[in-house]
Amino acid sequence: MQREKNVLYFSVNDRYSSLEFGDSLYRLLQPELPKRPLVFLCIGTDRATGDCLGPLLGHRLNESCYGSFYEVYGTLREPVHAKNLQETINKIYERHRNPLVVAVDASLGSSSHVGYYTLGEGPLKPGAGVDKALPSVGDFYITGIVNICGLLDQMLLQTTRLHTVMALSDQIYDGISHFIRKRYRSRHFPFFGLRNSSVTGSPETAAGKQRAPQI
Repeated sequence: MQREKNVLYFSVNDRYSSLEFGDSLYRLLQPELPKRPLVFLCIGTDRATGDCLGPLLGHRLNESCYGSFYEVYGTLREPVHAKNLQETINKIYERHRNPLVVAVDASLGSSSHVGYYTLGEGPLKPGAGVDKALPSVGDFYITGIVNICGLLDQMLLQTTRLHTVMALSDQIYDGISHFIRKRYRSRHFPFFGLRNSSVTGSPETAAGKQRAPQI
């Protein structure tokens, strides 16, 4: 885990990054959760590989056994993108009283940060990486850095490797699952395990494995 300007960075190549991410999410959200409903707003479209992180994660969160503990907007079936973002934001605040909104989106960054995902406090500014003027949203944000930023950012999103996006989605989902288990501390929740360092192998169960480092 790295910290830069109050933003936490987690690498998909770090075996325990999803646990560190989940612990960090817990520390940030726990003070607010007793009195505010939790909402994940997953922004993006499945029409561009590099921009499908939000819908992929939203789909997994929506299908998860933990789904009763939060609301999800933005899935593969019903994506939230530039054309309906403001409408969706209005809907969230109409349906939920004082919601705690965690906004999720793909982003572009430096070559050294591709494959990292971030956690930060404050509103997300979607579309900033591709020069789109979209409304800021969220109390906290999660981003996945899917490719480098450059002169043709929209083309870079179109040519992003699906493996990178899937790896980020898997790690973020595992971290959110860890956060939910920690928040509600139920023995009935299954532990789906950690992925190996390449993020492509079979999950391993937590029992009998190495313990994650404390942060």
